[in-house]
Amino acid sequence: MASPSDRSRARPSGKIRVAVLFGGQSGEHDVSLRSAQTVMGALDPDKYEVVPVGITREGRWLTADDPMRRLTASSPLFALGAGEEGAGVGGDVIDGEAAVPATLPAVLGGDVDVVFPVLHGPRGEDGTVQGMLELVGVPYVGAGVLGSAVAMDKAMAKTILAQAGLPQVPWRTVARKDWEREPEAVTAGIAQVIGFPCFVKPANMGSSVGIAKVHDAGELPGAMAAAGRYDRKIVVERGVDAREFEVAVLGNDEPMASVAGEIVPANEFYDYDAKYLDDRSELIIPAELEGKDLVLLQDLALDAFRALDLEGMARVDFFWERETDHIYINEVNTIPGFTSISMYPKLWQASGVPLPELVDRLIALALERHAERSR
Repeated sequence: MASPSDRSRARPSGKIRVAVLFGGQSGEHDVSLRSAQTVMGALDPDKYEVVPVGITREGRWLTADDPMRRLTASSPLFALGAGEEGAGVGGDVIDGEAAVPATLPAVLGGDVDVVFPVLHGPRGEDGTVQGMLELVGVPYVGAGVLGSAVAMDKAMAKTILAQAGLPQVPWRTVARKDWEREPEAVTAGIAQVIGFPCFVKPANMGSSVGIAKVHDAGELPGAMAAAGRYDRKIVVERGVDAREFEVAVLGNDEPMASVAGEIVPANEFYDYDAKYLDDRSELIIPAELEGKDLVLLQDLALDAFRALDLEGMARVDFFWERETDHIYINEVNTIPGFTSISMYPKLWQASGVPLPELVDRLIALALERHAERSR
């Protein structure tokens, strides 16, 4: 099989052909569309040939007739409504035409130089798409199969971070079936080990989808049911009164960390609405931190990146408890948001890496890793 560099040189244009994947079947489908628009807009047309590849909520692949337009037409985060011309009509039919069956598009079978997955959440960020791309031998941006899988699963990621000695708030994992069988026993265990308030979240999800803050035992059933809609494993964490910080990481074997950013959420916590629908949340970039405190967050971010065997990119989220000054790692995201208001590109912009250069570096890292693995 020809190498990506050989393929790009063989094209009359000499451009690098980049397939950008977006949409997907997770609860973060709509956020993925916004992120992908940002990524595609940042790719230099003189250097890259962009091949948009959409995936519907039903898992159908779209490669023709402007997949982005077809998916945004039925997205609640975009201006077009379901009743307007060109909007999605549900099922596997879009714009009156049957979508491509749920098989690997031919364009990913070797006709592109690199793939840029902008698929947040399950079936995109969890190692599934990464494994598919490994099988066909196509370079791709971001973490590999192992890192993607363990970082996506909050329960597994917390276990690995704990083994590495990295600080986290007290937590436990509850199987959905155990909650459904013995809610009273599970409630008693949470009250004893975690306490209230606590946060309840699906183990495999992002963008704060399915997360609830539980103030007392009476709110637990609703929160567990909401999280259980998205995963069979539910993570329960102790709630702490804390400032929230994020650090972006970029690199393969020698990763680097960005400046830190602080989030002051408009709502009680940084939920889905606060992230994407409500512009009252405040993002302070760079965060107002002393030099030693910034270095501490950056070192912890790099430690977490390495512990989870990540590559390419990640965003590491922190809690800084006000009362104790303890710092805790909240979670690590391997395909962080790339929307116009997302922290990952904003943090690198503040660190001296503008968005076009950032996507350049991510593609270069993908090609570098592929060449290293092919040795």
